[in-house]
Amino acid sequence: MTQLANNAARLLSTADLPGYTFVPGSGTVHPVRDPEGHSYGRKGRTTKSLTAESWVENRGYLLAIDYFNLGYYWEAHDEFDRLHRVSGPESIVGRFLKGLVKLSAAGLKVREESIHGVRRHAASAGEVFADIAAEVGEDRFCGLKLTLLQFAADRAAQLRYTRELPVGQPIRVFPFVLQPEPFLFT
Repeated sequence: MTQLANNAARLLSTADLPGYTFVPGSGTVHPVRDPEGHSYGRKGRTTKSLTAESWVENRGYLLAIDYFNLGYYWEAHDEFDRLHRVSGPESIVGRFLKGLVKLSAAGLKVREESIHGVRRHAASAGEVFADIAAEVGEDRFCGLKLTLLQFAADRAAQLRYTRELPVGQPIRVFPFVLQPEPFLFT
């Protein structure tokens, strides 16, 4: 188990991390479209749909959480979006993933220095998590506490962020991490 800041742990410690995080307009090469991109040639890989019951077995979901917690917001957005599409966008899991896509987009907007984008995406994510909580009638979904996600999204919409972060360097910009429980590390 690899420890991160705020006591979060890497969920897939054996997975390779990209050499940089993509931020549109920053001069970093597009990860998928550019031959020098960190994920070039991996576009056609298969993604297993996410279910609320077996989230702990879904490598794409766990990897997306690792990306988010480490500050790879474009990469987290990409993974969550891929899961969203294969899990059924209108299903409850699909809508939950849409909230995580929006929260990742808020992190990316911090990197792009678009405070309006941060606020819009974070507020929208908070609304999605509130709707999911009301629908499932429980606080935990796919290992994450919905009330904490709502709070984190609302807080993300209100914060001030550092400008001019190092280009391509993954930096966690939010004062929270996604920490699924229960998760048994082996």
